[in-house]
Amino acid sequence: MAGARTVDSASINLGPGPAKFRRLRLKNGLAKHNLRIIVSGSGLVDRKAEIFRHRFSPIIVFTTRRVSQSKLRQLQAIADEVKVFGRLEINFRAALRWFREKRGVKRLLCEGGGELNDALFRAGLVDELHLTICPKIFGGRAAPTIAEGGGFRRLDGVVQFQISSLRCIGDEVFVVFKKVKRR
Repeated sequence: MAGARTVDSASINLGPGPAKFRRLRLKNGLAKHNLRIIVSGSGLVDRKAEIFRHRFSPIIVFTTRRVSQSKLRQLQAIADEVKVFGRLEINFRAALRWFREKRGVKRLLCEGGGELNDALFRAGLVDELHLTICPKIFGGRAAPTIAEGGGFRRLDGVVQFQISSLRCIGDEVFVVFKKVKRR
């Protein structure tokens, strides 16, 4: 799952992946290729994005009721399925419940962006966080962050994680955090 701007930037893994991953998916009882979800509350999705040039698995768009009928028809023309969840913002709890009931999905990888990540954090739907730390520093007001949406107004509402694993490969550090269960 990725936000529309992330898909537009083509910064997500769009291809079907190496054959060894497809074999592993089949061995574990999964479909040969993963389903792909694009999230856009406004319905603004670049129909020329790279993801639409590779039709090896279904593409599903989650959007909201604020999207006009003409924009819905445009989305239906480029995606395999378009689902509306929520009035102004996507109701991710309902969307993921539908995804589990209709598609049997039990785990979902979200590749961002920051607004999508923030919405999932605020909905309490993130159980695991995978971060890659690279020795490249950039910043500024326009630099993307891991969570760019509304955020939490108080510290007692934040999502707490703890390190589950950490490994270094070359100059990069790969960290997996697991959500801390509240008591």
